[in-house]
Amino acid sequence: MASCARATRVRPTLLHSSVSIRTVSLLPNRGFHSHDHPPPSGPFTEVESAILSAGYKYVPEHGFTTRALGLGAKDAGYRDISPSVLSDGAFGLIRWHLVTQREGLKGRCGNMLEDDGGSVEGRVEKVTWERLLANKDIIHRWQEALAIMAQPSYVPFSLRELALLSDEILHLSGDVSVDPSWYTKRASLSASYASAELFMTNDTSPGFVDTQEFLRRRLDAQRTVGSAASSVREWVGFTVGAGVNVLRSKGVRI
Repeated sequence: MASCARATRVRPTLLHSSVSIRTVSLLPNRGFHSHDHPPPSGPFTEVESAILSAGYKYVPEHGFTTRALGLGAKDAGYRDISPSVLSDGAFGLIRWHLVTQREGLKGRCGNMLEDDGGSVEGRVEKVTWERLLANKDIIHRWQEALAIMAQPSYVPFSLRELALLSDEILHLSGDVSVDPSWYTKRASLSASYASAELFMTNDTSPGFVDTQEFLRRRLDAQRTVGSAASSVREWVGFTVGAGVNVLRSKGVRI
């Protein structure tokens, strides 16, 4: 029986991996997952959580902007936003979306994977699709977010968060590999997810069924010909390309 609470995560030693150190450095830097020890402190302070959770409600209308952030700060009881509180400004709203949606996957996947006797690959597709659906309320704003994420100062965080998401999806899906494929699976899944996410920003089909079919094709192709290095480069290409297109649409000459 498949379950969200799965075996301990074990990360293979680099001595047995053929993947380059440069690629590996973008993947999660944690050796195991334990249900017996409390997780580290969260990625947001109490004040950040109050402002960002309130501001996130305004994203569908105002986008990932300082306007949404300011309205959230006001709702949370703060008259202004000090750089010492939110040093990354409006990008904090993007961080909030990425982190909370990733962390919420475990709670959402329980019913979906209950008594699921399918393959790991099938569960990966289900969990990945569940994460994509979490974008539906802000998908019309996501190309703007990609433009921000493409800025050099935010690319490292964005890449790492994508790697953490891939790690979470594979863990929840029951993948327990400890050989060099540990790295290639995560890099390949990262590229498949990122390309499907970008595809979704232009999808007008009912229930995003075209995106779901696109995701299925991408996962099938990555299992056949994917590689870690090319997948990470592809993610960067998708993100930067989307950012350039959004800036051009706003009249910026690039």
